[in-house]
Amino acid sequence: MAEESEFNEFVAARSQALVRSAYLLTQDEGRAEDLVQTALTKAWFAWSRIDDPEAYVRRIMVTTSASWWRRRWIRESPTDEPPAQLRDSGGSEATADEGQDLWTAIGRLPRRQRAVVVLRYLEDRTETDTAQLLGCSVGTVKSQCAKALAKLRLDTALAPASDEGSVS
Repeated sequence: MAEESEFNEFVAARSQALVRSAYLLTQDEGRAEDLVQTALTKAWFAWSRIDDPEAYVRRIMVTTSASWWRRRWIRESPTDEPPAQLRDSGGSEATADEGQDLWTAIGRLPRRQRAVVVLRYLEDRTETDTAQLLGCSVGTVKSQCAKALAKLRLDTALAPASDEGSVS
């Protein structure tokens, strides 16, 4: 019974933060909630053996997100034309929905780089913590982070607005 109450307290205290992190990994609210639920279910079965539940659950989230992505990737098939939302995204007219440009840019990163950026900068974790959560070396975290930041610097979603409206 003590284990069950500890687990319930953890879920109540950390669910919102876990969902936020999951959203950053999946870029979809429904999938983020599913990811957290899956991670918590997996953690429940190992609860008595877990030393650091936060790290354990986040590691499950990262690995599960990657496996979901791999499964989805296998089912995709190439088409002659990209989807409408990708074709229309090159327009110069700003809409109210375009306030999410950072999330768009992060969403374009490969899974491993996205996980590093989310853990390092959005969750403010150290390189060592990030490496432990991802099950890799600190050097891998540094290199993936450098590659991700280079891609973000070049991403058109983060490009500065044109100077059309400025007065000289």
